[in-house]
Amino acid sequence: MKAMILCAGKGTRVRPITYTVPKPMISLAGKPVLEYIIEHLIAQGFDKMVINTSYLAESIEGYFRDGSRYGAQIAYSFEGTMANGELVGEALGSAGGMKKIQDFSGFFDETFAVLCGDAVIDVDFQQALAFHRSRGALATIVLKEVQPDEVSSYGIVKLDTDGRILCFQEKPTPAEAVSQVANTGIYIFEPEVFDFIPAATEFDIGAQLFPALVAAGAPLYGVVLPFAWFDIGSVQSWWDATRSLLAGDLDGFNLPGDEVAPGVFCGLNCSIDFNAVEITPPVLIGGSVRIDNGCRIVGPTIIGSGSVLESGSEVDECIIDSYTRVSGVATLKEQIIFGNRCIAPDGTSIKIAEHDIGWILGDAREPRPLNPVHEALAGLAEELREKS
Repeated sequence: MKAMILCAGKGTRVRPITYTVPKPMISLAGKPVLEYIIEHLIAQGFDKMVINTSYLAESIEGYFRDGSRYGAQIAYSFEGTMANGELVGEALGSAGGMKKIQDFSGFFDETFAVLCGDAVIDVDFQQALAFHRSRGALATIVLKEVQPDEVSSYGIVKLDTDGRILCFQEKPTPAEAVSQVANTGIYIFEPEVFDFIPAATEFDIGAQLFPALVAAGAPLYGVVLPFAWFDIGSVQSWWDATRSLLAGDLDGFNLPGDEVAPGVFCGLNCSIDFNAVEITPPVLIGGSVRIDNGCRIVGPTIIGSGSVLESGSEVDECIIDSYTRVSGVATLKEQIIFGNRCIAPDGTSIKIAEHDIGWILGDAREPRPLNPVHEALAGLAEELREKS
């Protein structure tokens, strides 16, 4: 079966993470979000996939290549141009990206799936396909019921008793919502859907294609299924999804590494005396990590590969990026340390260098900067030596 994975967006709501990493490549408990999606599609019988790319496209294409190591075929549809030796993304929208592929090669010659590249899912596609075919649908949206206080975060759908879609609401208030059924960004289409998508034009599935189908009276259906759905649409949702995975909320998902203690998973080549550090699970530790004696770690926490936690440091419910050095005077609580930034779950952040805290948090591969107090004492000692 064939599928398309939408990966051309800039991921603006996940900034500052997406300044350097495209949203589908954000690591979730040890591997990119997109890798979870590809593995699940293959397990569900999809063996031919096209991924549309644009922003930071080379990061995605260079990682997954032709898909052969996953037992599938993967191709890419780049949206943009090359200017002055640099790739310039020009995303065509979700439906526009589909149309570009179809006009180029006619790839979609059978029933196919389209889904966003920013959510970990375990949806039963065979059940969704059976519903789609039983209704003779042109398009079917896989839907999920959400809590009343969550409707304002999603596109909400109203169905008739047969599952036909009557109307859409974009992020309504709980009082205005016509249902608690949310669009998950997982779709099944027939090739005839391209009759409703203009060529070489930016065009969106939710905002433009579906209203056009409703207006035309086309057979557009929705099927409500129970499944895990960890959306990575914002820093907060990435934070929540990471905590859920560490807590074991996704059936069949196993944390990488060896379980060195209940709920504590550790990669290879680590320098840690587990009898001399305090660890409260769940905690995932990457490979080649050094944790000095006297450290305290409280889960849910991830310590990225190659990181160093110096003696006395405390890390409480944090996501620590690879190659991060945490000073022994640091006490971190509910923080994301990513690159050169310290980020709160709500997305607010500070640049480490701009706040002169590089001696507390830094890159483990760089020489350790001096504590400002020690630096001042060293300067004073030098002055005294010169005077004597």
